[in-house]
Amino acid sequence: MKTSINFKAAKSDSEIHNFRKKSFDYIRKDLTPKNEYWMEDKMADRLQKIENYCKEKSGRKLQKNAMPIREAVVVIKENTTMQDLHNLSKRLEEELKIRIFQIAIHKDEGHYDKDSKEWKPNYHAHLVADWQDLDTGKTLKHQSYHYSKMQDLAAECLQMERGKSNSGIQRLEAVEFKIRQKEEDLKTLEERYNQMKSEIASKKFEELIVKESDFLGFQRIKTDKTIENYEKAFRVYNTKLLRNKTELDAKTKQIEELNTKIENLRNEVLLLKNKNSVLMTSPKILASEKKKYLDSVINVIEKTIKNERLKVSFYDRLKSKDFKISDEIARICEKIAQENNIPFSAFEEVFKDQSKIDYFFKLVRFGHDKTDVTEQGRVKIVEEPTEKQSQEPEKKKGLRR
Repeated sequence: MKTSINFKAAKSDSEIHNFRKKSFDYIRKDLTPKNEYWMEDKMADRLQKIENYCKEKSGRKLQKNAMPIREAVVVIKENTTMQDLHNLSKRLEEELKIRIFQIAIHKDEGHYDKDSKEWKPNYHAHLVADWQDLDTGKTLKHQSYHYSKMQDLAAECLQMERGKSNSGIQRLEAVEFKIRQKEEDLKTLEERYNQMKSEIASKKFEELIVKESDFLGFQRIKTDKTIENYEKAFRVYNTKLLRNKTELDAKTKQIEELNTKIENLRNEVLLLKNKNSVLMTSPKILASEKKKYLDSVINVIEKTIKNERLKVSFYDRLKSKDFKISDEIARICEKIAQENNIPFSAFEEVFKDQSKIDYFFKLVRFGHDKTDVTEQGRVKIVEEPTEKQSQEPEKKKGLRR
């Protein structure tokens, strides 16, 4: 299964669609609870920030034809997590300066197959991005190779070629079972089709011949009645043959598609086995993969904390006398673990680092604006100047005079 990512100008009603702010007739409402959402800013608020920054940085207003907010629809797998998409967002920002501020995972869209009546889900995610270049204040300018890089990053971060070892094998078995079913259906159809063709040439058609005796007692064929019977029979058989041929072609096409899918899954399993073999024999690569994974866990914890702080319910808890930062972090980590299938051992590894604990505690209490991390990984609090401190420079200026 392949993924793709293609950014276009965001529509004014994107948030209504992405965050399901109203009902749509093309979605399955029973699957809507499986959707996931994350928002750092509303589109209107982010656009205002972009316009203000552009004027501050370049001294000019944002051009009317600029597209400072863009949106991409990304093809995902059923088991793609919000963490995977945060990882993709991080790479897009690091390598292409594209900053994602809204993510919506949709699992309630798709269609029913006309032949099998089976539900065909359309798993995808919407990424809404800030397209402003922070160095110039203008919109980002990308070349063709940058767009190619986006596809590479999407495939790498979402692991569309590699997948998960267990799920890959399970899906492989499921597809093989489907192929066997389709092949049995195809065999039944072929038998029915061949049977009908043989019936046309069989003695059954002798029954359509109408005979009558002449005045001498000889049996003669009544031509007009016999032709009428044959015409009716051929119309019925042609209709059935056409319907069976259509079904036959559809089943054949489905088997071809399933065979392609199973080949891709076999390749995924082979890649996973090769990767596991390399990891088991190379401690250096194993350590590198472990660091990448833990960095992604840290990234999703940080983003989730920032997202939680935007909610009214967070500030209600913060004002409570029973509020404990450790309990809040534990609740957030439990939520992340459930939504992203992260093992508890990963959190244990992250929280072995005291500097990370300090950072997350201050992030929960103060938010991003009041905390910072030094290059050495230590945490420092960025305090706002007091009224007394803000007046000191003025006093010094007076002394100079």
